[in-house]
Amino acid sequence: MEYWQDFETPPAGSAFGESYPAPMPDGRALRLPLRGYGAIAVAGFIANQASFAVLRALCGWMAAAARPLGAEVVVGLPTLGHVFGGPVAEALGHANWVAPGYSRKTWYDPAYSVPTASSTTPDTRRIWLDPRLLPRLAGRRVLLVDDVISTGSSALAGLALLAAAGVRPVGLCVAMAQGDRWRQAWPAEIPVAAAFATPLFRPSEEGWVPDPATMARGLLLP
Repeated sequence: MEYWQDFETPPAGSAFGESYPAPMPDGRALRLPLRGYGAIAVAGFIANQASFAVLRALCGWMAAAARPLGAEVVVGLPTLGHVFGGPVAEALGHANWVAPGYSRKTWYDPAYSVPTASSTTPDTRRIWLDPRLLPRLAGRRVLLVDDVISTGSSALAGLALLAAAGVRPVGLCVAMAQGDRWRQAWPAEIPVAAAFATPLFRPSEEGWVPDPATMARGLLLP
């Protein structure tokens, strides 16, 4: 089965095996793989493997969800946040966007770098922000963009990087909010916008069953 290539009509059923038809804002579903982690499973999404049609729709929904925040510049987190950073910024009417990266150029300053890891990439590495881009951020309403928020570790590293640049973002915008584990450490005063959300899943005799109690509350949705 190929995932994240086409939208489909939501099928009936309350328990799932290897995949989950995640509901989309327009009533269709996007087929996502389920990854088991012992007592729970999560719906996965890899943005740079998705079809152009799916990405266009997600970027439109992300921009619609984030538009009330009034952002003036978008910062897209590496690596998969780069898939959405530019298109979301363009959809919001911006002329450009800011793209931190994992590689250090010779003129970069360690003051604008922070360590990061994620639930799918546990090895620690560093995010770097080009000091030449600081004028784009100074005194402006900044929106942080990433592909998925799961445990929140990547997004928190993004907050730390912006803090090093003297910026407190007006919000975070993601394609998918995966469960609610990230809520434990996320600052309540920074809103989170998402194209769509998925719960965590619990095992049963029939398969993986969505746990509605783990669906993130208070999201800005399209």
